[in-house]
Amino acid sequence: MKTIQYETTGTCSQFIYVEVDDDDRVQNVRFVGGCHGNLQGIGALVRGMKREDVINKLKGIRCGHKPTSCPDQLSHALEKIARN
Repeated sequence: MKTIQYETTGTCSQFIYVEVDDDDRVQNVRFVGGCHGNLQGIGALVRGMKREDVINKLKGIRCGHKPTSCPDQLSHALEKIARN
């Protein structure tokens, strides 16, 4: 199991805790800060998905006028966990 605490930038959430299993599937996502209900929903939706599939779906999503979003930051966290 790989685990990461990712410090977000440009979003209301401050951190994302992510766990990916040995089969490269997302097992747990927990955001600190941000829109609690929406972020719980994102975590539930991606649970069990392949890491690369989550990245492909979420990367580049923007929040209003911001250049990033919580889903986009999750894709960055998942890219980083692969490098560790």
